[in-house]
Amino acid sequence: MDDKKMVLDPGPFFHGTKAELNIGDLLEPQFLSNYQDKKSNHIYFTGTLNAAKWGAELARSSAKERIYIVEPLGDFENDPNVTDKRFPGNPTRSYRSKSPLKIVAELASWERHSDEEIDHMVASLKKLSEEGKNVIYD
Repeated sequence: MDDKKMVLDPGPFFHGTKAELNIGDLLEPQFLSNYQDKKSNHIYFTGTLNAAKWGAELARSSAKERIYIVEPLGDFENDPNVTDKRFPGNPTRSYRSKSPLKIVAELASWERHSDEEIDHMVASLKKLSEEGKNVIYD
């Protein structure tokens, strides 16, 4: 029997946020979520730039949007909030971990979604919240 772990995704991995971080910093669970008024049991990240852009653009803050390249320091799993609810098979390559992520770089420039796309997403999320359907299972 092979003791090697199966690699879920080789990366690279991204984390979109509005937090200002430095190379070498660790993103860890048990901090206030970017999206809800509660501490998160996991740290979330993605293998696609598009999903990371949404993370940065939708984070609750007026600070600058940032996308970091991150390295998971432990095991991680498919994010069930995305893969079970909206995108079976995980085409967004969305993951979560109870272990830290290490910041290895920051993307210096990237193209935001259009204001219209962002406004539409914000309105869709607001509607889901009003219907009690915008729940993050953490």
